[in-house]
Amino acid sequence: MYKILFTIFFFASFSPAGSQIIVADKIVGEWINEEKDTRIEIYKNGDEYFGRLLWSEYLFEADGKTSRKDVRNSNEKLRGRNLLHVNLLNNFVFSEDIWDDGKMYDPRSGKTYNCLIKLRKEKLEVRSYVGIPLLGRSTYWDRVL
Repeated sequence: MYKILFTIFFFASFSPAGSQIIVADKIVGEWINEEKDTRIEIYKNGDEYFGRLLWSEYLFEADGKTSRKDVRNSNEKLRGRNLLHVNLLNNFVFSEDIWDDGKMYDPRSGKTYNCLIKLRKEKLEVRSYVGIPLLGRSTYWDRVL
């Protein structure tokens, strides 16, 4: 009887659904962009993934202490917020080795783009686009060790 229960428990704990969660969470952590001037923390909230700004060369005013404001945001109510910890990646959902249905906010232009994310070996491919992914641009981020 114990062997049967152990076997059921063993196979249930290694089900594909459980392994999909492990794969989906591989993007969680800190990443640095291709230009090496921005650091982003990707985190999970419920079933969705987000990325917040941790550091950037452009994060502070000339005095080096005052955080820059989100002055180019298309939403006037958000223009007074500090850029530190602003979510640049929003609402990504994992499905079949891709994080999709998300948005990427660019604080330099104030624009928001459709976006998808793929893990390519040890790099993160972040593809932002308008309309369809074919008409987009990819950038590759490295994990911060």
